[in-house]
Amino acid sequence: MSAHTLNLRAQRLSFSYAERPLLDDVTFHLTPGWTGLVGANGSGKTTLLRLLLKELTPTSGHLKVEPEGARTRWCAQRVEEKDAEIDGFAWANDRLARQLHGRLRLRPELLERWPTLSPGERKRWQLGAVLWSEPEVLLLDEPSNHLDVEGLALLRGALAEFGGIGVIVSHDRALLDEVTTATLRLDGGGARLWQQPFSAARASWLAEEEGVLSSQRETKRRLQQEERRLDASRRTLEASERSRSAGARMRNRHDSDARGMGADFRAQMAERAHTRAAKRVERKVGLTREALEKIEVRDEAGQRLFLKYEPCPHQTVMQFEGPIVGRDVVLQVGRSEHVWISGPNGAGKTTLLRAVLTACKVPEEKRLVLPQELTREETLADLELLQALPKEERGRVLQLVHALGVEPEHLLRTEAPSPGEARKLRLALGLGRDCWLAVLDEPTNHLDLPAIERLEEALSVFPGALILVSHDARLGGAVTSREVRL
Repeated sequence: MSAHTLNLRAQRLSFSYAERPLLDDVTFHLTPGWTGLVGANGSGKTTLLRLLLKELTPTSGHLKVEPEGARTRWCAQRVEEKDAEIDGFAWANDRLARQLHGRLRLRPELLERWPTLSPGERKRWQLGAVLWSEPEVLLLDEPSNHLDVEGLALLRGALAEFGGIGVIVSHDRALLDEVTTATLRLDGGGARLWQQPFSAARASWLAEEEGVLSSQRETKRRLQQEERRLDASRRTLEASERSRSAGARMRNRHDSDARGMGADFRAQMAERAHTRAAKRVERKVGLTREALEKIEVRDEAGQRLFLKYEPCPHQTVMQFEGPIVGRDVVLQVGRSEHVWISGPNGAGKTTLLRAVLTACKVPEEKRLVLPQELTREETLADLELLQALPKEERGRVLQLVHALGVEPEHLLRTEAPSPGEARKLRLALGLGRDCWLAVLDEPTNHLDLPAIERLEEALSVFPGALILVSHDARLGGAVTSREVRL
């Protein structure tokens, strides 16, 4: 099948779950090449992937891949299980399998110890197997999770060779910019396709949103101006009516009728003119109000995280010296220093964090510790802690939760927050309670791109000590001042 015949079209696509609309009247057209699928958590990204896989049926509208019969495959986030397809790919000896083994640096004999392979190594096997199946449409859900710098380079190289229609959901902005040529953004139930990689597309929609905000500000200014004119017209009309009424009461009985009638006529004409002017201004005010109501502005609650802070009384919050994975490591962190710990998978980054926390003298209530994955028990404990906070402190944490893209009412009602919601709650609890030391291990796992951007903005100005482990070079470079490479 030649790539140029491939088309993926959504026409007025809608999907509702339990009578709650997730996608509404969505239309787009994808051709061969990689498209980044972006949007906040809950915007419908996973739902759209499942619709593309035909696991779900649209409530209305159409979703069609041309030609019929084109193979659509999905590479999921989870990497715990080794399926038969991975085994088949590992021991295949055809040309494509050999190429993928080499390109992704995969050794079949290592599959015998699958449970001990790093998540990054499993991800490469998973990706290789799905590419080996030669799909025409390939859907990738967070393919860069768990990959180190080398793994990311191998991933980018493999994706560059794919000739079909690719849809990739990822929080890795550098990957999206390097691999994709288009961006499909889900927002408010709708979707819009930008023929640009993520960063360029984001700049375009932010410019549009700034234009909408400018239009709103200008319309508000005009409305205030017209309301002042209306108020002045009404006062003028009221003054004219009072003047004519007073003149009638004070008229001398010796005044001629003709002269009185002339004065009355002139006053009536003036009042009518004032009335017509007031009505014209009132109509203008009404039209301006209608124009203002038609301007849709995005929720501004999450534009910047608010960080209230009291500094640690000690200049140094953490000092560690000892062996980590066969090498001696010395790490000292000042009370306002931001340190990025980088290195390949297996270098001991998470081991170092555990050692750091053991040696740390900062009280637990003044620490923010975010592991790579939170257990259900840890998340439920965080929810209990949130409920037990004093009212003012709880309000500040919920403000941060909202800023990261989670509705506080939803979080307080839910019994099982999603992994993304759980991480946002843990981050908000630490930042909202004036922590002195933040220890974050791959904090962008399970976060959507808007939340990552807000987190980056917050961490860059966070006045406390920060120890960050992340494969996201853009995040590390933006929020830290010193790199320790293992």
